Amino acid sequence: MTDELERLAASVLWPGFLGTEAPEWLLAELRDGLAGVVYFGQNIGEGLSSLSASILAANPDALIGIDEEGGSVTRLESATGSTLPGAAQLGVLDDVAATQATGAELARRVRAVGANVVLGPVADVNTDPRNPVIGVRSFGSDERLVSRHVVAQVGGIQQGAVAACVKHFPGHGDTHLDSHHSLPEIALDIEEYERVHLAPFRAALEAGVACIMTAHIVVPAWGDEPATLNPRVLGMLREWGFDGVIITDALDMAAIRETVGIGPGAARALAAGADLICIGNPTNPGIAAAPDQDRRDYLAARDGIVAALRDGTLARERIAEAAARVRTLAARLRSADSALPRDPAGYDPADVVRRAVSVTGSGVVAASALAVVDARRRSSLAVDSAAGYVSRALADGDLAVRLDVESTSQETQDSVLADAIAANGTTVLLVDRPDADAGQRKLVERAALRDPGAVVVNVGLAARHPLPLPTIEVGAASRVGAQVARERLLGRIG
Repeated sequence: MTDELERLAASVLWPGFLGTEAPEWLLAELRDGLAGVVYFGQNIGEGLSSLSASILAANPDALIGIDEEGGSVTRLESATGSTLPGAAQLGVLDDVAATQATGAELARRVRAVGANVVLGPVADVNTDPRNPVIGVRSFGSDERLVSRHVVAQVGGIQQGAVAACVKHFPGHGDTHLDSHHSLPEIALDIEEYERVHLAPFRAALEAGVACIMTAHIVVPAWGDEPATLNPRVLGMLREWGFDGVIITDALDMAAIRETVGIGPGAARALAAGADLICIGNPTNPGIAAAPDQDRRDYLAARDGIVAALRDGTLARERIAEAAARVRTLAARLRSADSALPRDPAGYDPADVVRRAVSVTGSGVVAASALAVVDARRRSSLAVDSAAGYVSRALADGDLAVRLDVESTSQETQDSVLADAIAANGTTVLLVDRPDADAGQRKLVERAALRDPGAVVVNVGLAARHPLPLPTIEVGAASRVGAQVARERLLGRIG
């Protein structure tokens, strides 16, 4: 039988789980007051609405969150790629009406499958072009542009009776490390950091955002602890007047799991001021994941909180306060209009992407067929960067070959290039880090010498240093972005 402290801990926990049906342990915890669940790619199937219904039957106040950003990050369309614009595309376009409509469409899709919390938009100002985890997930590198689009997308999402959760406070945009694999430290001048990176979060707060997600980053001026565990950092939000739900980024990320651990991390995050503990995706350990990794991670977090409550390092009053905020949000969402929001009037996501995509350089000649060499970086835990749907959508039945420039010799790369050039079609180099990845740039340079008619399709941040081939700047690794790039290459749009 679950004791009182375990129930109290469960009321602020937000686990992921394995499978397209809710396991019995999860349903039992939900019936006993578990705050809700987070959906990841492995949970998405034809019965997703029924899955949500089973979760809400077990706990009608369950918060069901989903990491659905559009562009390069999707869970609902994880098998085929997103059909919505991404943040960088919306930032390039700088049409706040389009951004708000994208938010409304996100909410409509999330509501349609029974979920009620969107883990977005990204409010990070991407000031480091080497950033391996944010990049095109950000609206841009200017805090004013990012702020206005964050506000617009929050408005679009929340008008659809779905909670928005801006992330990753206090700003993950000025790092060249990925907190999924390490603990980044940002040593930027603190006055500049506050002026630039805090601005979009302040704007979101003033716009009435329901939730704010923490970042696993260290800002030395504010202490040695990562923001997720740092009461000084999380206290800023309360000082600004935010009374919504502070959600942690996933505790199974290396920045927490491999430093303090999931259990102690959960307790310390709550003590620092967090309200809802996102445990994470149980598939993240890959082949090292146990068959019951979801329950193991959940119990690690729950038991860590219970231990802290028992030894007095976590006050019951703090966790009761956190649980009350979670309940308030759940009650508000439950009482919202039950009717699904309509499609945003006149909104065509593909048209938005067409307006955002640009071509640099000259010499793009309408092709009859394509030979795609996919040289993008390997997938990360945050973004399935090398997802095959991008090259498949770009090639659409034409030749497409994957080439990992990190692990293959130049001889092998040149052989792949030669085969693509010899094929029936225009050679297309698909890249995502032409400035930050020397291997990608060198591949493009060698292709330019061999085939001056080749073209680059860049789905990452726009190249700051011109490439020697004409480049279609897409700004997202998405299905719709690849489709628009193909239209350009075939001369179907100007």
